[in-house]
Amino acid sequence: RVDELFTLDGSDAQNIVIKNSVDNLDFIGKDLDGGSISVVGDVGAYLAFGMNAGEIKVSGNVGLYAACEMKKGYLEVSGNAGDFLGAALPGNKMGMKGGTILIKGNVGERVGDHMRRGNILIEGNAGDYCGSRMTAGTIAVMGQTGRHLGYAMRRGTLLLWNQPSLSASFNDCGAHTLAFLPILFASFKLLNSRFADASIAFNRVQRYAGDMSEMGRGEVLVKL
Repeated sequence: RVDELFTLDGSDAQNIVIKNSVDNLDFIGKDLDGGSISVVGDVGAYLAFGMNAGEIKVSGNVGLYAACEMKKGYLEVSGNAGDFLGAALPGNKMGMKGGTILIKGNVGERVGDHMRRGNILIEGNAGDYCGSRMTAGTIAVMGQTGRHLGYAMRRGTLLLWNQPSLSASFNDCGAHTLAFLPILFASFKLLNSRFADASIAFNRVQRYAGDMSEMGRGEVLVKL
């Protein structure tokens, strides 16, 4: 029973505040279908797992598989996130299908693994295999990225502020001015994030296509 583990106060079940959270508290917001959850402290694994709608904000760090197989909604984390953010569960082929994830710190490995749709916005660094096996969607990283970026990606966009280390299965398509980027950045203007700052927006990029060992319709766009 919840009341045996927590001290409860108030009656608004649509707007939940969890205080003094710790990193072994898993599955917060699982299958959330509306309302909001605010967490003060760290969170364990599977935060926002299968989330359908609503909003979750965390003032600390989050563990593995945050927002895995998320369908819609908004997740904001002020700290760092673990591996497999917005990814699929082991053995599954469909990761995040929609919604927006904002991470103000760094993230671990395999961000957006098997991602299908939606936006993952990372103000810090991303670990190895960022965007691995993704089919669609957008992952934006302001910091540095690790090895094997876009491994086996079929479609989708990786938007980067810093030059990554790419495998030989990505083709350099040259410099481009892309009209859709200002529209994309404009969609972030209401976020509580550096992504909302108009001064960081750009439309001139170096474009790489890949992964050519797969379908090869994905793209890595690097700010010029």
